[in-house]
Amino acid sequence: MVLGIESSCDETGAGIVRDGRLLAHVVASSMDEHARFGGVVPEIAARAHLHAFNPVVRQALDQAGLRLNQIDAVAVTTGPGLSGALQVGLAGAKTLAYAAGVPLYGVHHLAGHVAADTLEHGPLPDPCVVLIVSGGHTSLLLVRDLVREPILHLGDTLDDAAGECFDKVARILGLPYPGGPAIDRAARDGDPKAVAFPRPLTRPGDDPYAFSFSGLKTAAARWAEQHRQRGEEPPVADGAAALQEAVADVLTRKALAACRDHGVKTLIVVGGVAANSRVRALAERRCASAGIELRVPPMTLCTDNGAMIAAVGDLLVRSGAEPAPLNVSVDPSAPLEYASLTPLPDRSTADEGVRHATIRQNR
Repeated sequence: MVLGIESSCDETGAGIVRDGRLLAHVVASSMDEHARFGGVVPEIAARAHLHAFNPVVRQALDQAGLRLNQIDAVAVTTGPGLSGALQVGLAGAKTLAYAAGVPLYGVHHLAGHVAADTLEHGPLPDPCVVLIVSGGHTSLLLVRDLVREPILHLGDTLDDAAGECFDKVARILGLPYPGGPAIDRAARDGDPKAVAFPRPLTRPGDDPYAFSFSGLKTAAARWAEQHRQRGEEPPVADGAAALQEAVADVLTRKALAACRDHGVKTLIVVGGVAANSRVRALAERRCASAGIELRVPPMTLCTDNGAMIAAVGDLLVRSGAEPAPLNVSVDPSAPLEYASLTPLPDRSTADEGVRHATIRQNR
């Protein structure tokens, strides 16, 4: 029985998983508090985690019909993410693990997104290609055993991630934050062929698996600016539909190429942008044409949540992995190499803290 804690950005999540089965899934979001700033404010996010942590964990335990002393392990996101937000989640998870007398496991946030699919569709095929698309990450991965083997990066974004592109263009078009859902809603009434936005890194000779959405964002900004220079507002629905089409086209084209080139028969699409209707629809169509099985988690498991962290923790426990040491820290910029992430505090920083404490005591 594994309790998972997620606090890397603006969602405080708690989930409980047992033997691959989801028993509880609770998320508290501080998104509304960030909306007026047009993006996540780290200090506000950390404070929101402090307020939400206990109620979210309590609700997850109630949802599963459990008490804390019935939990066998605690898993927590230790990176990447906002430093203050991660620290709140880790401190709370350490407290819970200590109070329950159970082991603690540090989990890489992106591995959590991959594992989210197992809660709906069962164990990951070996091998599979995973497309992670979110506000801060866009990556193509070759995954075999998620918790026992290193995760191979086929390609990553060179600049803006897909979700970041949506957020920034949404602001340019006067749409609310978060930009992804706003773009998706606006695109329903638009023509995806109305604007010939570029498809970055899809020409012959380009890296077949790398992504770049900064130029696409700039193209959308210039398109909107040209309309305003003529004294007219840009047609938002058409711009949103054309942008969404360009992003979905690039994502699915490269993902299918990776499956074909590596002889893989299953594509898994995860992360917040996996909730985008056009990304899902185009992936379904192209996978069906190529004879590739497509797996996408339910919408509620695409965005950040504690259930996905519990899913990794469950896999780690069942694989016999070593728990995290008591002095495990956070790594806000941790690369995705393994599902388990147990960074230790920088020794020089720790020694400096001890030195200052000694000085204060002597005074």
